Amino acid sequence: MFTNTYLDELVQKYRENRLAHAYLIETNNLEKANQDILTLIKIINCEEEYQPTCQKCNLCNLINLANLPSIKVINPDGISIKKNQIEELKQDFNTMPIYSKYNVYIINNAEKLNPSSANALLKFLEEPTPGILGFFLTPNKDIIIDTIKSRCQILTLNYSTTLEEELNITTDQKEAYYQKINEFLKAIATNQNINIKTLILNDFPERLDILNIFQIILKLYYNYYLKLTNQIYDESLLNIYPLNENLALINQKMQITTKILTNMSYNVNIELILDKYVLEMRGIYEH
Repeated sequence: MFTNTYLDELVQKYRENRLAHAYLIETNNLEKANQDILTLIKIINCEEEYQPTCQKCNLCNLINLANLPSIKVINPDGISIKKNQIEELKQDFNTMPIYSKYNVYIINNAEKLNPSSANALLKFLEEPTPGILGFFLTPNKDIIIDTIKSRCQILTLNYSTTLEEELNITTDQKEAYYQKINEFLKAIATNQNINIKTLILNDFPERLDILNIFQIILKLYYNYYLKLTNQIYDESLLNIYPLNENLALINQKMQITTKILTNMSYNVNIELILDKYVLEMRGIYEH
């Protein structure tokens, strides 16, 4: 039924009464992953054998209209997911569901949980209540807070998609990002005196733009990693900036970039984050 076999496996686990209480899902397309999870919820709540065209009950229509009280979807409020959003979720799920078998919460961009909102979720994760099922969606599981990651089963749902679809940007925006990344990484590699405002922030003052740029930088390094380990990689991403480095250096650069992306989920000054990135990237060559 699904293009991703992991979801078929979840259906089978449900039938065997072996569903976990929480899943961390790494995906390259949050929208498609959300749709597949909603289909999964229809299947596991269906009183009979689920059929996409079935009109016997109103459950699927309520899910399609986002009107089923037992499903809560949480998106970042600004740059992070706030504690009050989690407290509202906990309040809503104080009672067992009426129209379905499960209370289900879906947290999009779970990497934007801050320590306060993540801690508010720990009771759901450490002392799971029967009838509550959680899905944490993220483009990169490695930047998820450890208290969340260690308490979930981890799945990967990847879809055939373009970078524009994944980041919700235009082709012109993508090309502008590529050019800026090339300038930025070249300046780091050649030990140029970098003024972050002049080099990046004057052209891209929005936090979302900086986040997109660093997600692309991480993809760039990851595809070099794939190439060095003889796996399938995206040649177009390698064309952003040429690298001739060993696997150890690429791994270090991925770790530094991942840490920077994590810091961006907090309300930390972007200029300070970028300055720290430059220092750490240059520092790996001094060891």
